[in-house]
Amino acid sequence: MALALDEPRENDKTETIDGLCFVVDKNLLENVQPIKIDFTPFGFKIDCDFDFKTECSACGTTCSR
Repeated sequence: MALALDEPRENDKTETIDGLCFVVDKNLLENVQPIKIDFTPFGFKIDCDFDFKTECSACGTTCSR
């Protein structure tokens, strides 16, 4: 999961916090919520409730995304 600049689309959920607008695809949000974004001295840190070491939907093998 990564942060990037983007414009809201029809299938996105938006949330404005402290003047910053966050845009997340609704389907992705269903799989990863809750999402926590912190700013550290090294940049943004994203935590979510998703196990990235599960089977890949494309190939069915275990991998890290």
